[in-house]
Amino acid sequence: MTEQTTVPPPVPDGAAPAGAAPTEEEPTGRLARLARLQALQIIIVLAVIVVIFSILKPSAFLTVFNIRGIVQNTAILAVLAVGMTFVIITGGIDLSIGSVLVFSGVVADKVMANVGGGQGWGSAIIGLLVAIGCGLAWGLLNGFLVARAKVPPLIVTLGTLGMALGLAEVITGGVDLRNVPTVMVNSVGFGNIVGEIPWLAVIAAVIVVLGIVLLHRTRFGLHTYAIGSNPEAGRRAGVNVPRHLVMIYALCGLLAGFAGWLNLAFFQSTTIGGQTSTNLSVIAGVVIGGTSLFGGYGSILGSVIGVFIPATLQNGFVIIGVQPFWQQVVVGAVLIAAVYVDQQRRAAALRGGNPRMSGLLRHLTTSREAAGAEAAAGRELPRDDSGQGARYGLWPPVVPSAEGAA
Repeated sequence: MTEQTTVPPPVPDGAAPAGAAPTEEEPTGRLARLARLQALQIIIVLAVIVVIFSILKPSAFLTVFNIRGIVQNTAILAVLAVGMTFVIITGGIDLSIGSVLVFSGVVADKVMANVGGGQGWGSAIIGLLVAIGCGLAWGLLNGFLVARAKVPPLIVTLGTLGMALGLAEVITGGVDLRNVPTVMVNSVGFGNIVGEIPWLAVIAAVIVVLGIVLLHRTRFGLHTYAIGSNPEAGRRAGVNVPRHLVMIYALCGLLAGFAGWLNLAFFQSTTIGGQTSTNLSVIAGVVIGGTSLFGGYGSILGSVIGVFIPATLQNGFVIIGVQPFWQQVVVGAVLIAAVYVDQQRRAAALRGGNPRMSGLLRHLTTSREAAGAEAAAGRELPRDDSGQGARYGLWPPVVPSAEGAA
């Protein structure tokens, strides 16, 4: 008996193996691949909205001042949308972000008022650290109750929504605080980095880029998709699901705390009564941007574009003289349509599709089970030829082998 190793011929990138039937994930060309990008579809929707308002009021809508206002109004929501995208991809939800934003801003305002006379960058930086710490604490509480205590995320975050907002009102007596350093308002809130590009938008863009890298280029992001696609399969593939969920909710809370500091800089106030619908606006934007409420699918870019749609609608309605309340009607209709499309896409995948993440989880699980069986039998471990393990660091890459009889 001898062992023979057979190495299959290399397959060019983008080409299907010989004899393989085309699947739903093998587009026929570049245009087909672009059409399948959810973010592109949302960009088209946003572009159509911009074109319509530009035609109706070209002298008022497409101005530097108006575009700058839309970007500033959306920047804080974009920061919140990054954290919410991670949460929803895991199949969870966080209703508390608006209240955590308010609580973090209130505590930061109180601290800044008593440090350095309430002025200067030293006071502002301390306020930033305090706001992030408060948001992180609420996020850890949410994550622990969801992942360890096994309380449904809807109930947990609904409870912490009331707790955070109630504590903020207890601290302030229900009155907004305005102890914001002038340098923080003039630079972060209304300052421009160059020309008419506001600092607020640049800071939000940095957070968005970091979120994209974390979600799409790291093991942390891969594990996030794995948990949303199938938590049990992710656990069997070696993912510590409870710990990862705690980290996800902690990240969302941290970004909510950071958004609370940005909110102070922009509004020069804690806006206790102005954040009641922030959580719903962010969730609507994330879902409209293509992130599935059922978990396992989504992107940061799509979420950011999704939060721009309600802001652009509201701004456009004001300019053309339509009551801005119609924005809520339109966004609600688009949200329902987005969830319906998501349901149809998932149903089609279950009928005959081959979702990428489900295939990866299936490969991870079967590879680990086969490795365990081979090790128990005292034989050489089977070898992985997919390259996915080397890319994500989940297992060592090795060369495919097969046993044969001499």
